[in-house]
Amino acid sequence: MNKNAFRQLSYGVYVVSTWDNGRATGCTANSAMQITSEPATIAISINHDNYTNKCIQDTGKFAISILGEHSDPGIIGIFGFKSGKDHNKFDETESVIRGYLPVVADACAYVVCDVIDRMETTTHTVFLGQVVDADVLKQDDPMTYAYYHKVIKGKSPKNAPTYIAEEQPCAETAAGAKYVCGICGYIYDGDTPFEELPDDFVCPVCKQPKSVFVKQ
Repeated sequence: MNKNAFRQLSYGVYVVSTWDNGRATGCTANSAMQITSEPATIAISINHDNYTNKCIQDTGKFAISILGEHSDPGIIGIFGFKSGKDHNKFDETESVIRGYLPVVADACAYVVCDVIDRMETTTHTVFLGQVVDADVLKQDDPMTYAYYHKVIKGKSPKNAPTYIAEEQPCAETAAGAKYVCGICGYIYDGDTPFEELPDDFVCPVCKQPKSVFVKQ
């Protein structure tokens, strides 16, 4: 089975958020879809190992922040490569409260849902939510997973449905030397093929320093 066929499916890039005993928390996700229009119903898929999964089950509510192509890519790193159990992720990015839930301010739109059903798979919970609030925050093209992978040059967190072990670097960077972030897989190839990373370089996706990059 060639799992790369799954990449032909369409995915977005989202932050799914909720409350953890009054503290805002969340994680990145790329599986969200509208099930019905009346009543408006949304389904999301969250890995069992994500702390956000437990928090959604405890609160019975979740919000989806839809990231745009001009959203800060560091948001993906904050919510995708750190655990909400150990980090206050919303302390690292601006947020607003919409529908009584925390939403990423730099998103292009948001949807707030009450959980009305759920389905368990081996690795993920599919939450079905009835929409109670939604709005556009700014004009931007929604970020797709393909855009994240090819333009931002990031990889999926291991808990993401789209994660494929030992993902290969993007074809656009195949020639010449490049530097790969050992945390999130972001690829930096500089202005010239053999340019050294600046000493103060910080990964734009996961915000890690130059020291975590490996030259290839």
